[in-house]
Order: sequence, then C-alpha cells, then structure tokens
Amino acid sequence: MLVYCCRCVMPHTKPDLHLDEEGICNACRSYEKRAAVDWVQRGKELERILERYRHPNGENWDCIVPVSGGKDSTYQVVRMLQMGLNPLCVTSTTCDLSAIGRQNIENIKRLGVDYVEMSPNPRVRAKLNRIGLTEVGDISWPEHVGIFTIPVRAAVQFNVPLIVWGENSQNEYGGPAAASENNALNRRWLEEFGGLLGLRVSDLPGQEGITTRDLINYTYPSDEELARVGVTGLFLGHYIPWDGLSNALIATSNGFTSFSCAVEGSLVNYENLDNHQTGIHDYFKFLKFGFGRATDLACLHIRRGRLTRQGGLDAVRRLDGQFPWTYLGKPLAEILARLELSVDEFISICDSFTNRRIFERNADGCLLKDAHGNLTKINYDN
Repeated sequence: MLVYCCRCVMPHTKPDLHLDEEGICNACRSYEKRAAVDWVQRGKELERILERYRHPNGENWDCIVPVSGGKDSTYQVVRMLQMGLNPLCVTSTTCDLSAIGRQNIENIKRLGVDYVEMSPNPRVRAKLNRIGLTEVGDISWPEHVGIFTIPVRAAVQFNVPLIVWGENSQNEYGGPAAASENNALNRRWLEEFGGLLGLRVSDLPGQEGITTRDLINYTYPSDEELARVGVTGLFLGHYIPWDGLSNALIATSNGFTSFSCAVEGSLVNYENLDNHQTGIHDYFKFLKFGFGRATDLACLHIRRGRLTRQGGLDAVRRLDGQFPWTYLGKPLAEILARLELSVDEFISICDSFTNRRIFERNADGCLLKDAHGNLTKINYDN
C-alpha cells in the first residue's frame, strides 16, 4: 500500500523521500524552513560571490548559464543580465526537440547574450535513448547526463570557472562556489546530480556499436582540467526564493512562449516544453514509483497555498499516469520511430518496469488496464 504525505500528495515510494512521525515529508519540512531564511542577506551573499567571478575589463564571460530555453533557464538568464553579468549561455540539445522548444531557445538569444549549442550525434543519442529505456527505464538518461557534462566541458574549453545552475534540488546549500575553501566542482559532486541510475558512461562502449569517441559529450572533464580552470557552481535557488510559476511569469514577460494548453500529464502549460520524449520519462516514473508530473506540480502548489490537498488529490487521480499516446501533440509512434521501437515493444518495456505491488491486478496477477492502456493505483490516499 502506498503511504502519502499528509500535507502534500507525494507517496513514500519517491526516492529519497522520508515521512516523519507526523506523516509529513522532508520536502514539505524543507519548504517550511524558507520562512526563517533571511533572503535579503542571501541576496547580498549572491552579489559577493558573483563579484569574485566578474570580469570588469570584459576579457572573458563572467559565468556560464546552462539553458534549455525553458521558463527556469530563461529566468536565470534574465537575472544574470539584471545583475550586470555577461553570461555565456550553453545548451545541450534535447533528444527530440519540439518546435516550441526551438522557439524559446531563439528567444533566449534575443535577450542579448552569447550562446553556444551542442547537438550530440543523433544516431548515437537514439541508441542511448534505447539503452536507457530498456536497461534502467529512463529514455531521458543521455539528456540528463548531457545537461551536467556539456556545460562543464564548455566551462573548461572557454576557461569560465563559474556555472550558474537554477533550482537547488537539495534545498540545503548554494553549491561549491559558496564555500570559502575547496569550492571547485569535481567528478563526484557532479555525478550526484547527473541522474545516472546505476548506468555509467563507462558501461556503454561495445553496446550497439558505441565507441569511446561517441561518448565525448557525455564524459566529464578530468579532475585535472576542472582544477586548472577552477570550475565551480552555484544554485540560484539557494539565494532567491525559487518558484516555477513566478519564474514562468517573468520568463513570459521576456518573450517566453507557453504551450497552447496544459501539457499531457501535467497541471500547467509552461514547463517541459522542449522534448517530445518527456512524456515517456514521466510515465516511467509513474510505473516505478506511483507518481508522475501532476503529483510533482500539485505538491509544489499545495506547499505555496495555491491548491488544497483535496484539490491536489483530485488533479492527480485525473491526470497522473495516463499512457503517453501523445506529448506536445506528437503521437507516440512518431516519438518511438527514431528509436526504432514499435508501440507494442514499448508496452512490453513498460510492463517490465512496472511496480506491480502498487497497481491493481486481476486474480491471475496480471495488470489491469482500461481501454486506453491506463493503470490504476491500489490507493490514491492514506
């Protein structure tokens, strides 16, 4: 049986989630602590750190901002420009870039920044998508690795030490740049955020004809290279109260374009717009752990008082875990075609990664699916 946080709607199956003796999850407890943060002081601390990396003579970029074109990275660029920095924006192109994703990337360029885009070999990327999907149940495995390797490789190549990340996923610290000593990123620090799921880049040569030279984009610079440049990073979310809706509003006022309606499996129309494969990624999270993107968003809005818990439960029951027949309007069969997978093969992979203990089954133990291929969780609340 799934056990849910009694304040938000997140189940205990989420990795690294813990429920305390009152049945409240650590994510809700972390949000509570925001009220005690002196954000004015945090803002001053951010200014002091940025000043250390600023090039007053303009001989090099002041920082690297990894950008996808999404609402958050648009917001990050806007904030750096407001603070007078000259950022180099670096994009690791998504696996199946959507038209609206391309539109928002072009908008970031129009904000007035220098921009570099790395588009990994699409044939290799398709193989990595397929390996990620079949071996660890994550079609987005290569994208998540590239997000953390490509900007770091750019930092080394262009000799720009500071990388400005966005949301602080740990909600505990600002990143190595905030440290008075030993503030350089290293391979171990980066791998904590890379989403490898037990599949290492070093495991890949030899699979599906992949060679070491195919994996340059997915390989971290050496520790010696990182140390030579002094590559370090900070999370803006440690210094600025992070809120996706607020970021979306600011991004929109600076030219960001949202989807025409709520994205499939989501509550909103302003995020995860750049990759047609994202619906598959979120669906596998539902199969493995019993929650999807609607749950993530409902929890964020419940903590901020924009949604009641009951409202969140209703939304999750209606939207979470729908079989991804389309994403951003693109049919599943077309999304799978570049991976050389059929829909039937995809369904078999889905079934192999489904946590059968949390979904309804018939007397023979087979998963129960409705006419659209949707599963039903054994319980949606405590």
